[in-house]
Amino acid sequence: MLTGKTAIITGGSRGIGAAIARKFASLGANIAVIYAGNQEAAAAVCAECEAQGVKAAAYQCNVADFEEAKAVTAQVKKEFGGIHILVNSAGITKDGLMPMMSEAAWDGVLDTNLKGTFNMIRHASGAMIRAKEGCILNITSVSGLMGNAGQCNYAASKAGVVGLTKSVAKELAARGIRCNAIAPGFIRTDMTAGQTDNPMLSMIPLGRMGEAEEIAEAAAYLAEARYVTGEVLRVDGGIAM
Repeated sequence: MLTGKTAIITGGSRGIGAAIARKFASLGANIAVIYAGNQEAAAAVCAECEAQGVKAAAYQCNVADFEEAKAVTAQVKKEFGGIHILVNSAGITKDGLMPMMSEAAWDGVLDTNLKGTFNMIRHASGAMIRAKEGCILNITSVSGLMGNAGQCNYAASKAGVVGLTKSVAKELAARGIRCNAIAPGFIRTDMTAGQTDNPMLSMIPLGRMGEAEEIAEAAAYLAEARYVTGEVLRVDGGIAM
């Protein structure tokens, strides 16, 4: 159980982040939902969490901005009394073939997916270090493990998250802080809406898309797995075997 713990969840207003917020709330964690722009969706997730008897609040933040990430983590620490869990789920895609990809498409995806993850870890880890405990969960992707045509920016950002995860795990283990990653496969979210004819579906051994709640189950395991750190857990129906 996560009773009494405070979890910051970036990208918490939708998809995988929202599913993790609801799951952690069901385990007793207080939830700080970080969202980019959809205040109504973030408020709805907070209401669902509060219905389970925990404290929840929403905070708008562009995680790619170093100072905004610093400010929001300080605010959460002040209002919740500490930071015990950080889930980096915020992510974007700007797909396109590499020879035609714009610099803006490359920079935008790397800034949110990789730099944003660094920014949040950089600013949230201080509270964990002082408390001598903490759990960091980074949402990467099977695209970062095996590449994906048309997603060189996204795959590079997610591969970077894998390296960041392992490095942070080695640096912070002595401080009682664990850092792991989850690599989802083809998951049913608003980012994949309308892709029922995606050729990737035929590549999944289990024969179906995954659900956000299945990623949340993996996150719950890693949040409580006291002897697991530096791990990248694939939840992908076998597509990256």
